[in-house]
Amino acid sequence: MARTVTAKGHPLNLSGTELKVGDRAPDFALLNNAMTTVKLSDSAGQVRLLSVVSSLDTSTCSTQTKTFNDKLATLGEAVRAYTISADLPFAQKRFCDVGGIDKTETLSDHRDMSFGKSYGLLLPDQRLLARAVLVIDKNDIISYMQVVDEVSNEPDYDSALKALKEAIG
Repeated sequence: MARTVTAKGHPLNLSGTELKVGDRAPDFALLNNAMTTVKLSDSAGQVRLLSVVSSLDTSTCSTQTKTFNDKLATLGEAVRAYTISADLPFAQKRFCDVGGIDKTETLSDHRDMSFGKSYGLLLPDQRLLARAVLVIDKNDIISYMQVVDEVSNEPDYDSALKALKEAIG
């Protein structure tokens, strides 16, 4: 059975490996704003927040990124946060510079969409990522995951932050 999310009620097919809470988080290799490769394994032993958005140039994705950036300030260095999209690193840098984004690192999956494939969040027809939030614990296990059913809706921030605090311990 095909996995889908919707965009304004229209179904969009999800592609890639479906993950769930309790699964080991696959490593990834994505580009940051400086065009340097960042891997999940670079932050081994830390709690990670993956905030996945379709494009930072849309209002909901912008709101999601700014909201997590603001809320992460209260957690200090306990969490490594990444906002992942298919946007080019140059566009991500512009967004961060203009929006004052400094608590989450933006990472680009534009090259080969490998993150989207390995996390089951690829929207292949649009060449975008589905909106999702994941918490990965210190042992690289997914302790929280929300794939937002309607891409224009915001995620459940409170549940994600609760899961982050629990993973920190």
